[in-house]
Order: sequence, then C-alpha cells, then structure tokens
Amino acid sequence: MSAVFDAHLDLAFNAALGRDLTQPLPLLRSHDPVAHQTACVTFGELKRAGVGACFGTLFAAPASADFPAGYENWQGARRQALAQLDQYRHWEDSEHIRLLSSGAELKEHLDGWDDQRPLGVVLLMEGADPLRDADDLPFWHEAGVRLIGPAWGRTRYAGGTDAPGPLTDRGRDLLIAMRDLNITLDASHLDDESFWEALELQPQVIASHSNSRAFVPGNRHLSDDMARAITERGGVIGLVALSSFIRAGWKESDTRASFAQWAEHAEHYAGLGGWDRIGLGTDLDGGFGLEKALDGMKRYSDVLHLLDEVPENEREGVRGQNWRRWAEEHL
Repeated sequence: MSAVFDAHLDLAFNAALGRDLTQPLPLLRSHDPVAHQTACVTFGELKRAGVGACFGTLFAAPASADFPAGYENWQGARRQALAQLDQYRHWEDSEHIRLLSSGAELKEHLDGWDDQRPLGVVLLMEGADPLRDADDLPFWHEAGVRLIGPAWGRTRYAGGTDAPGPLTDRGRDLLIAMRDLNITLDASHLDDESFWEALELQPQVIASHSNSRAFVPGNRHLSDDMARAITERGGVIGLVALSSFIRAGWKESDTRASFAQWAEHAEHYAGLGGWDRIGLGTDLDGGFGLEKALDGMKRYSDVLHLLDEVPENEREGVRGQNWRRWAEEHL
C-alpha cells in the first residue's frame, strides 16, 4: 500500500504552542498545553497512519483576541516563521523528519518509504506576511519553501478569509517572483478577487486545504469555478477534516460531521475536475482539535476512514498518489 500524503499540517506551529510532537499521542494528551483542542497529530501517530510525506507549514499567526501573542507587523511575522524553520531543521537533525525541496528528492524518499523512514516534509508558507517583499523571496526559496499561500486573513499581499479584496501591488510583485522561482501558489484562504488575479500571474496552483462552497458558504471555501480553474491547470485540492468546513451551520453542540459528508465534498470536486485532482489536506491540529473533527475520529489515523467512502479504484489516489504525482512533476 502506498504512503499517505497530507497537504497541510501545521507541525512547527504546534511545537511553538508547546506541544512535543515527538511524544506518543497519549502522553501528549495527558499534559497538552493547548486548552479545549484535543491533539490528534504526533510523529508517531503520522507513522501509525502511514503518512510518508506532507506539506508542513510555516504559519505566522497574527495578533487577535484569541492569540494576543501574534504578530503586529511583518518583522513579527518573520520572527515566527524563522523560529518554525529552525524547528523543522532541529527535527531533521534528530531524524524525525526529512526536508524535501525537489520532485526528485520526494520521489526517492517515497520510492523507498516504509515506517522506518522519517516523515518527508515540503515547506509551505501559509500567509505571506513573513516576507519583507518580493526581493526577500530568494532567501525563503533557498531555505526550502516551495509553496506559498499569500493570504490567511488579509495580509499585506492579498485579500483572504473574511477579508475580501484584490492583490496589493506588493502581492502582484510576489506572484511574479514566485512564478520566476517556480514556487507554487497555494490558493487556500485567497479571496475570490485575489484568486483570479493571482492565477493570471502564477498559474501553477494548488489548494492545500479547501473544501467546497457548494456545501458551506463563504470565501474560505472554493467556488465551483475556482475548483475548475485549479484542476484545469493541473492542480490538486486537499480536503479539510473540520466539521464546520464540511456541514453548513455546524456548531460545537452538534454531532460532528460524518465521513460520508466529508466524502460529498470529494465527490463534488471529482465531478468538476476528476478524482485524480483530489487528496488530503486535513489541517488537523491547525487551530482545532478532535472536538471539531469528524464523528468517529479518535486520532489522526482515523482520517483514513474517508477512503471507505471513496470509489475503490480511486482510493490510492486520494490516499496520496495524486499529491505525489503532482509534487514530483512540479516541485
């Protein structure tokens, strides 16, 4: 059976919150420093699930009522991202992960992958505020960043989730520089206006973690036209394991969304662009825990129950082969 590929895991951000991902999951849960978000992800748990590779984020969190320690300016965002980069390098030195920066490296890693190998990680910057400007991009490319999502909420580069608007002048310069350095556009979180402009400047695009707006309204999710545009350009879309992104109007007091409902998003996307353009982008432990994940989930490895809801001949693709094929061709 092939390795699982998850296109969105906030590994270093969780370490910055005080979680030790090298611990067994029961031990981490016994003293989890993050309140009200039961952890699902550790390196051991990813290995248990058969995850061979992922896009691991550099995610700088802006200041908010929920996260007052977040950044107030690009310098603060840069400090967070640099600290997370150091964390990934420390994990690599400790042989918990292997940083991958090319399609050839990823192919070699997964061709010989078994559960004795470390997790392969390709760096994805989620929200571009750690960049001073487009001239700063070569530094991050040299550090291994191969995908960038310009937005989270609004950034200095683009309109984003619940913050509509176009690319800024700085954002346009960034997209052109990304195209020149072969850094892929991650369209997740981009507002519609920014999305369409960004595709004109950098057509090499994926959506690492985006469910369908056909089921859940709002600019955090992809419209059918956006999903088609990504798949027509050869991109893959990752499915998020968050109940409120699966079932419209979901609240914490409700029964969690089901795997069958999650699979409805996959089936809808497949109808737009084909099953070979669908994969995992779970975002587990990315600002939510088990309480908001799928009904019946108890740990990360349970996400594979999604495959039971997928046509049998498409399961290997959704499990990881679709992302692997894309990454080997484009990184």
